[in-house]
Amino acid sequence: MSQTTPARHQVVVIGSGFGGLFSTQELKHADVDVTLVARTTHHLFQPLLYQVATGILSEGEIAPSTREVLKRQRNARVLLGDVSDIDLEARTVTHSTLGHQTVTPYDSLIVAAGAGQSYFGNDEFARHAPGMKSIDDALELRGRIFGSFELAELASTPAEAERLMTFVVVGAGPTGVEMAGQISELARRTLKRDFRHIDPTTARVILLDAAPAVLGSFGEKLGDRAVKRLTEMGVEVRLGAKVVDVDSTGIEVEHGDGRRERIESVCKVWAAGVSASPLGRQLAEQSGAGLDRAGRIEVNDDLTLPGHPEVFVVGDMMALKGLPGVAQVAIQGGRYAADQIQRRLAGREPKGPFEYFDKGSMATISRFSAVASVGKAQFSGFFAWVLWLAVHLVYIIGFKHRITTLLHWTVSFLGRGRAERVVTEQQVFARQAISDLGPQFSPELPPVADGRPDHE
Repeated sequence: MSQTTPARHQVVVIGSGFGGLFSTQELKHADVDVTLVARTTHHLFQPLLYQVATGILSEGEIAPSTREVLKRQRNARVLLGDVSDIDLEARTVTHSTLGHQTVTPYDSLIVAAGAGQSYFGNDEFARHAPGMKSIDDALELRGRIFGSFELAELASTPAEAERLMTFVVVGAGPTGVEMAGQISELARRTLKRDFRHIDPTTARVILLDAAPAVLGSFGEKLGDRAVKRLTEMGVEVRLGAKVVDVDSTGIEVEHGDGRRERIESVCKVWAAGVSASPLGRQLAEQSGAGLDRAGRIEVNDDLTLPGHPEVFVVGDMMALKGLPGVAQVAIQGGRYAADQIQRRLAGREPKGPFEYFDKGSMATISRFSAVASVGKAQFSGFFAWVLWLAVHLVYIIGFKHRITTLLHWTVSFLGRGRAERVVTEQQVFARQAISDLGPQFSPELPPVADGRPDHE
């Protein structure tokens, strides 16, 4: 085990998502040393994961290297590691990678570890219905989606082909709507002439949700418009349908009247529900703070942990005034926390309570069609789609990523092509294989056997 030796005021940031990255950048000119600890080497632009899964963008375009993003910030360093322990009393963060454990002390801590997919107590569903929270998720789904058409081309019976060309998306929020729309476009435009034995345009795309409305947070008007456009595209929208079982070849749902129905489908996508990082429970146990049903920790109005003003919790991990788990909440929360730290060090009065400025919500349905809610204004159709394009380009990190993303969008939206159609069996089955190895499988990097102490 190695331990860092602090010099200036030490700020540790956990997570390289929107909250973690933007808080780190906000401290660029502060008289502090920032250590960003993350379990991945990239910053993920999660709102565009579905475009990786459907072959529009490559993973590199939405997940730039965190080191590259921060390479000019001299007071920041990046450490790869999965945080296993936060000791509030000792003010240390313990993280490990391939068996190498590191303890990093802090004077101020920003916890922005994000959230994972929630299967509402049915974690076994994940094996057959991947979520949409990571690059691994997106690449696995890309393999499953394109692979389903390849296998359908080889099918020996119409029933087998139909099962392979039935795609079920669970969750009618923005991610689910966008995913269902893109799978439908993929089948009806991109792959239309690519096969000889099957007709991809006959593929079924089913959007399920136990809730009574599509895009519930957008309001009834925009939700109805989304349903209308999805229906025009051939997407079957089924509401009030609760998923009760999932296996490799199908999904079972229970309708409001108690009736159960099995849908034969090989490719399922889970876009319903989120669960905060388990670090939230650890912080709650040490501080006495409460947790909501999603595992988010209840914070003070200034985003600090109760009884620990040196610890800020931002983004998907925090529960405060019903704020949604969206990128803008994480960005604004991260910047707020960084500003509070600088004010304290400068001896200035702290800011008042954190106030979230809602810049609106957007979701694409198909090319040239989206819905957007900005304040009291609501838009749909082509104008909302252009607005969606502009906003997402602004928040993609790095000039080169904006240019390549724009080029790929041009190919996909004006033409019929999808630039990223490479899939492998490893992408689809690697995580299942690792899971099958069981908890005893723990990859480690053996230490150098020279008797010297291990240094970070």
